[in-house]
Amino acid sequence: MSNTNEKLGAYNVWANETLLRHLDGLVAAGATLPASSLRLFSHVLNAQAIWLGRLTATPSPVKVWQEHDLVGLHHWHEQTSARFHDYVTAADETELSRLITYTNSAGEGYTSQVADIFTHVPVHANYHRAQVARDLRLHGLEPINTDFITYCRELSAKAAAADVPSL
Repeated sequence: MSNTNEKLGAYNVWANETLLRHLDGLVAAGATLPASSLRLFSHVLNAQAIWLGRLTATPSPVKVWQEHDLVGLHHWHEQTSARFHDYVTAADETELSRLITYTNSAGEGYTSQVADIFTHVPVHANYHRAQVARDLRLHGLEPINTDFITYCRELSAKAAAADVPSL
C-alpha cells in the first residue's frame, strides 16, 4: 500500500476500531467511561460523517459536537470509518484534484481540495484520539496506543506471519 491517503484511511479505520475495542474492554471491566472522552470520540466520528457529506454533497446526519454513548460510537464508526476509506481508495486523479466549497460549523465558507480533505480527516481524528487517551488517563483509566507507527508495526507483523511483503 504505497498511496499515503489510502494508508492513512486504513490506519484511521484501525485506530477507531482499536479505541472502540479498548473502551468496550474498560466497560466490561466495570469502568465508567468519562463523558468528556465520549464527547471527544463522538467528535471524531461526527467529523467523518460531516466530511463524507461534504464530499458527496449530502446533508450530514450529525452535528459537529453531537454526543454519543458507546453504542452510538459503534454505530457511527460502522457508518463512516470504512466508508471514508473506501471513498479515498476509489478516488481517481480527477477526484483528488476536485475542489469542494462548504460552510463549517461556525458558518464560515471555505473551498478545499479533496486530496487535502483525505489527509485532514485521519490527522484530525488522530489529534482527538490523543485527547481521548489523555482524558482517560486523567480519569484513572489506562489509554490505548493508536499511534500510526503501531498500526504499521502490526501490518508488518501480519505480513511476516503470512510470509508476504509489507507496506
